[in-house]
Order: sequence, then C-alpha cells, then structure tokens
Amino acid sequence: MTNSLQEIENHDLIFVIGSNTTESHPIIGLKMKKAVRKGAELIVADPRKIDLVRFSSIWLQHKPGTDVALLNSIMHVIIKEGLIDQKFINERTEGFELFKDSLKEFTPEKGEKITGVPEEKIIKAAQMYGNAVRPGIYFTMGITQHSHGTDNVLSIANLALMTGNLGRECTGVNPLRGQNNVQGATDMGCIPNFLTGYQNVEISGIRKKFEKIWGTKLPEKKGLTATEMIQAAFEGNLKALYIMGENPVMSDPDMRHTIAALKNLEFLVVQDIFFTDTAELADVILPAACFAEKDGTFTNTARMVQRIRKAVEPPEGAREDSSIIIGLSEKMGYKMQYNLIEEIFYEAGKLWPALAGITYKRIAKKGLQWPCPTIDHPGTQYLFKGGFPRGKATFTVVNYRESSETPDDEFPFILTTGRQLFQYHTGTMTRRVKAIDNISPKAFAEINPEDAKMLGIRDNELITVISRRGAIDINVKISERPLQGVVFIPFHFSEAAANVLTNSALDPIAKIPEYKICAVKIQKKL
Repeated sequence: MTNSLQEIENHDLIFVIGSNTTESHPIIGLKMKKAVRKGAELIVADPRKIDLVRFSSIWLQHKPGTDVALLNSIMHVIIKEGLIDQKFINERTEGFELFKDSLKEFTPEKGEKITGVPEEKIIKAAQMYGNAVRPGIYFTMGITQHSHGTDNVLSIANLALMTGNLGRECTGVNPLRGQNNVQGATDMGCIPNFLTGYQNVEISGIRKKFEKIWGTKLPEKKGLTATEMIQAAFEGNLKALYIMGENPVMSDPDMRHTIAALKNLEFLVVQDIFFTDTAELADVILPAACFAEKDGTFTNTARMVQRIRKAVEPPEGAREDSSIIIGLSEKMGYKMQYNLIEEIFYEAGKLWPALAGITYKRIAKKGLQWPCPTIDHPGTQYLFKGGFPRGKATFTVVNYRESSETPDDEFPFILTTGRQLFQYHTGTMTRRVKAIDNISPKAFAEINPEDAKMLGIRDNELITVISRRGAIDINVKISERPLQGVVFIPFHFSEAAANVLTNSALDPIAKIPEYKICAVKIQKKL
C-alpha cells in the first residue's frame, strides 16, 4: 500500500475495484464504511453485488475480465473533461502524450460495449474520481488473478498518475495483501527474482553485497515462480520441492494437474502447522509452530513492521520455521551464525536501508512503517512524497485484450472464484472450527435467477459444474448478486474445490494464474 490504514477514514473518495473488501479484509472494510459515514463517496467496480455496494455512490457492474476497458474509458473521460493534473504530469512523469493518444478510441460508448457498464455510469465515475481531492484506489486479487493482471495494475497506476493522486496523504494506490505477512515474506526475498528489499538477484553488485554478508556464492539467475515450479514438476524438470505454509493442491488452478505434478516429483517436503491436502502427498512432513508459538516480526499490508512474541509453547515435535531452516541448512553444509531471531532482522536492515532504522526495541509496543532508514526516523506513513525511486514515473500504454478462456456454445458461463467472510483461504485452519462450520458448512455455486430459470434449477439443488479441466458436484445458491451468465464459487472447500475447474493460464509477466475467469457449463445432477 502507498497509504496507511488510518488514512482510509479520511479519503473524500474511495474507488474499490476487484476487491470484496468486507469479506476478504473486514477491518479495512469497516474503515471504508466509516469514511462513507464521514462523507466520502464510494465507487465499487465488481461483477458481483458485494456488500460494499450497499454503501456505494455508484456501482460499476462490469463483465469479468474487462477491467482494462473500464479503466481506459474512465481515463478517456477524465482527459476529455480536463480533470488531469498537468503540473504533476509535467514534473513527475514521462510518456503521457503517447499514453493519451492510446485512449482516444476508449470512449464511454466503447467501454459500455465491452464491459456492459452504461456509458453514463462510466462518465459519472470519471467525474467523481477526477474531481476528488483525496481519492484512494483499493484492489486485490480480482484485479491481479488474470492472464492480463499486470495490465490491470498498470491501468490503475495510469489513473492515479494522470490525476496526480500519488505522493500525498490520503491519495494513492493500495493493493490489499491476501494473507498475514505476505508483505513481510516478499520484503525478505521470498520471490524468485529478488533478494531482501526487492534487490534484483541478477545484478552482480547486489549479489556481491549479499555474498559478503552470507559468506557464500549466490545463483546468478532468477528462479521459477510457484506456478512455474508446478509445471516444471509436471514435465519432469523439477525433481524436488520444499513447500512451507502453502497448500497448492487446494490453492493452485487445475487441481488434477497440480496433484499429477506433485506426484511426479522424486521428493516432496511439506512444512505446515496442520495436515493439509498437499501434506498427504509428501515424503517428509516437518511440523511447524504457529504464530502464537514463535518470536519475530510480521509486516502488514500497509508496510507496518510489528513485533510478535511467543505466547505458548508449540506442540511436542513442532519447531519455529526459522529453527527448521537453520537446522536443515547446517545438515546441508552451510552453518547459519544466528543465536537470536533478532539477529536475522538486524542483518536484513544492513542489507536493505528501508529497514535500517527499525529495531526490536523501537517496535516493542508499536510498529513502524518502512522505509525507515535511520534510528531517529519516524517511519513513512505514505509513499512517494518526495518523488519516485526511479526518478519520473512512466505512463504505460495498455490495450484491452480478452481473457484466455471466454464462454462459447459448449461452455456458456463464466466462472469466477473468491472468498467468504467466515472461511479463510484453503480452509486448513477455519474448517477445523465447529462454530465457523455451523455458519459456513459447505460450498455453493451462486448463479443469477434468470440463469436458474433457464436451466430449470431450484435453490439448493445439486448441480454439476464442468470446465475443460474437470467437474464438481455442488449445491446451487440462486442470487441476484452475480451478473447473468456468471457463476461464483468460493474456493475454501476441498469436497467441491473450485480449482478443479479453474484455468492455469498465466499472466506473461507476473506468472499469476487466471483464477478469476474460466468457461463452464452447468448440468442438473441426475
């Protein structure tokens, strides 16, 4: 996030796109509702009638996968009505004229034709955002989990740049992280092309800096992403896999393909706090301690580094993740010289200046937001106040392209997936809680009443949803929340796993699968 959580309540406009915020990020959703009560306007862009629509000034119910067309047509209107920030564009950006020319064809009329959103709503949304003084954009995986997810994100960045809505309090672009400490994990280098602090592993000078501290040679080339690893395993090019705190059997697209890939490995290690669907396939399982059983830091979605402390001892045989990694490393011939977990954090600060001013003592009671480069620095509430790290920000020409799989005569419906408030991710933890199970006991396929009528399906009837990759039996939930022609299935339930159906097509840049769109057909269960 470029902003802080406390800034949410002080926006005068909030634009939520591709985020069911109240169910996926309920605390942030509450802050958005509070902002509305204080007078903020709310724009919601979502194919499904999520809870936030009740609080919105305008709802843009666009067809799944048409985010670029929607955003481009909004930006077309902003340019036409003179709502751009020319001073900001001149001083802090480059490439605007070429980008501006690329939007000429994206009229509201064309936007309506592609997205299904009436042109008057597109115009109204553009005017609302363009005239706002303190607007914030919020998105999650409804934007990123597409074969053109990078294009979606670049379009959001273009919108913020052309209106000068970056680098000021209560204005910015805010991707909400999907799981606890995802931000902290990527900050520390748990991605294949970066070391700690998003420093490129393929740059010699950066490698040398890390090699000096760690006392060992590092690979010169970046590794594979998680999704690429699964494909490499399937093809026999990856022989072993070490999975920590992840359940790809449930969370990856095309479940049958994932299982076949993992079974094709020569050796699979799974490290987790519970026995997962993925652990069933493992050769070795390493029992890990949960959050309440270890010391360290978590970094939240707003870059806030926070202390965590051991509250209880882990079960017999379970160990902290860091202890397991250090032990394995020593067995494999590299001794890590750490006595305390705090020493690892201190080392990260030496390698990444953004953490250099954060110490365990300073965050003993309250966290600090990076960048925090010196010991007397207060932390950074919002990003880009003094400029962008690369100098000037670049506008990107983004052309609309369809999703990799769209409906046809054989598979006439669009399937999209998402979360529920009362379940979490693959259900590894939440589905073990009886109270939660009483509220949210089973999967469902949510379809529009007109589709149900056409198919002759009654509410709660058992149906079969079929894609090109597989089929699941699931109870139907008739609701006006999804668009006609759209099916929504939450992905938490292994007995009716949505990812049996989803498409493994990847975004060519980010390598994220297209979870949010695939073509399906529906049959009554005989």
